[in-house]
Amino acid sequence: MKKTYVLKKGDIMVKKTVLSCVQCGNRNYTVPTSKENVAIRIERKKYCAHCNMHTLHKQTL
Repeated sequence: MKKTYVLKKGDIMVKKTVLSCVQCGNRNYTVPTSKENVAIRIERKKYCAHCNMHTLHKQTL
């Protein structure tokens, strides 16, 4: 059975953004972010299974 969520007054809309590895370009992770337009892109150091090490992952468009 599929769960449905009802938004109430004051709830924040969240969308998924994709993080891709800087070295190999592999899209490994999704991160929830708010729907507000933010000029700064997310950058996090995460593990890349393709590179087999921790590398910088940046938000893709």
